[in-house]
Amino acid sequence: MDYFPLFANLSGRRCLVVGGGDVALRKIRLLKEAGARVTVVAPELNPQVQAMSAAALVDYVPGVYSPMFLPGNVLVIAATNSPDVNAQVFKDAEQRAMLSNSVDDPDHSSFITPAIVDRSPLVIAISSGGSAPVLARMVREKLERELSDGYASLARLAARWRDRVKLRLVSLTARRRFWETFFSRHVEAAHTQHPQQLDDAMDHQLEAFARDSAASGEGEAWLVGAGPGDPSLLTLRAQQLLHRADVVLHDRLVPDAILAMARRDAEFIDVGKPLPGTGCASHVQDQTTALLIRLVSEGKRVCRLKGGDPFVFGRGGEEVTALQAAGLRYQIVPGITAASACAAYAGIPLTHRDHAQSVSLITGHGKDSQDTHDWRALARDRQTLALYMGVSRFGEISRKLQLHGRHGDTPVAVIERGTRPDQRVSVGTLRGLAELAKRERIEAPAMLIIGEVAAYAKTQQWFQPQSENTLQLKPVAVN
Repeated sequence: MDYFPLFANLSGRRCLVVGGGDVALRKIRLLKEAGARVTVVAPELNPQVQAMSAAALVDYVPGVYSPMFLPGNVLVIAATNSPDVNAQVFKDAEQRAMLSNSVDDPDHSSFITPAIVDRSPLVIAISSGGSAPVLARMVREKLERELSDGYASLARLAARWRDRVKLRLVSLTARRRFWETFFSRHVEAAHTQHPQQLDDAMDHQLEAFARDSAASGEGEAWLVGAGPGDPSLLTLRAQQLLHRADVVLHDRLVPDAILAMARRDAEFIDVGKPLPGTGCASHVQDQTTALLIRLVSEGKRVCRLKGGDPFVFGRGGEEVTALQAAGLRYQIVPGITAASACAAYAGIPLTHRDHAQSVSLITGHGKDSQDTHDWRALARDRQTLALYMGVSRFGEISRKLQLHGRHGDTPVAVIERGTRPDQRVSVGTLRGLAELAKRERIEAPAMLIIGEVAAYAKTQQWFQPQSENTLQLKPVAVN
């Protein structure tokens, strides 16, 4: 973050604008809307600024800029057509530890003015850090279209009811949950409702919420699928719950970009890291489940964020069983599992009329046994195998499938870090799978696709990783 976003209270405070043209006019209007007392220094004014001066809306000092005008102001804006003057204003302000802005010159600015969506008292500021103001303006225009005046109505209602809600609901947690519930119910229709209607609804729902105080403070677990890694593949429901969670228990491979979607004041616990003082490589499942149960029992809303889908090799079933036994509430939010996502991003159809009429999702690791698979069934032709967590067993998998009848020339594809910017795809044959893994130095996380459809990775590639101009596709045929 190059700039710290800050909403400043300028009501009644002095601000200096150097310049009196059209650009200065825009800045003066913004400052006046915020209640600032504006002084304008310029040799001459355009007609509109001159009219503001005549109406005593701004204080006008005719003449050229001098640092003598800086004291007494909380910030200064340089809006002249002279780069030298603007740079001098910045230099003088820096010497006095004053915030200053030179319009369209981020190198000579200690603050920048953002693009603004005004639904007062709700105000949204958008900034590109001065690097792409047109892009920031486009984002503002998009938000202007999507955010109705109903948001302003709800913000004004919140201002009216804030103290009463605080008196009625003593717990901070209960208040947060009440506001989330009320806003989610009324945000779509608020722009068509009369303020009295909103007040009546608020009165009714506040009383109902206060009466059901036990439910309002009850904890809940949300088992949420984070998808394969690309943040844009996260479901809308997953994003909504991340915004509301008090605690996020996340797997090691959930990317930071997805964690950043959660509430900023949420507690984040990486359950892929060792417990303090244990020396263990990772939390074992019973430790994670015990932690989940404890947090929900304390009244927390816990987002148990899992890579892929919580019910596809995500141990979600075990956690649900424990939550049920403890009598705790829970929800399940599916995510895009790695098999479908990685295959799609490698251009591989998991099923195909000509090649595969079924697909099997299998794992390289089981709870009690390293080998509980029906290899004879898995070795049948005209099916696709999608193997999770099996990098260390590629050689064994290759041998057993061939032993039970799968042809050694069967195509295979290995997708490392599927859907992520550094995705890599390696293709070869079942016979050469172990050597392929060794030669290409394949590392987890990686999804193995076995079957005729894997050959499509050579011809149907489409995803362009950011780290390269072309897909990192490495066909290797080992006989």
